[in-house]
Amino acid sequence: MYAIVEIGGQQFKVENKAKVFVNKMDAEEGSTVDFDRVLLIDNEGDVKVGQPVVKGAKVSAKVVAHVKGDKVKVFKKKRRKGYKVLNGHRQQYTQIEIENITA
Repeated sequence: MYAIVEIGGQQFKVENKAKVFVNKMDAEEGSTVDFDRVLLIDNEGDVKVGQPVVKGAKVSAKVVAHVKGDKVKVFKKKRRKGYKVLNGHRQQYTQIEIENITA
């Protein structure tokens, strides 16, 4: 069984016991969060497609940790002008573990 869920404006394919990295959420580590924007559910061939969401469907997940992604270097340069700037960025993510998918 899997579901397509909208979390923070992005769509994720989730299954039971799967760990997913989503954009940082305001939730404590170890707490449970519920997502009701379920767009599709596939239960071993029985597919339910929402218009835009599946009524009564819910995905519950546990917040595992708040982590940072890999560093991305942003380098800007204008040739022959002596201008160069190097910046770094690390995106913050929340790791969640899917506990239950209810249709």
